[in-house]
Amino acid sequence: IYYSFSDTISAKIQDLFKIDEKTGELRTAGEMDFEDIQSYDLEIEARDKGTPQLSGHCSVELEVLDVN
Repeated sequence: IYYSFSDTISAKIQDLFKIDEKTGELRTAGEMDFEDIQSYDLEIEARDKGTPQLSGHCSVELEVLDVN
């Protein structure tokens, strides 16, 4: 099974997060500003390597906290 962002996620948002293809671990990769966006809704896809390929989807909601 390998993990990736859904095709519906914009490249700009994908630049803010990195997903490990093998484990599905999600990490921040860019700076986020609470004043710009308070939360992100990411669609993640898990796909196997069978024939035919099967896939599953989930939604991950991330809330940005304002820390000063």
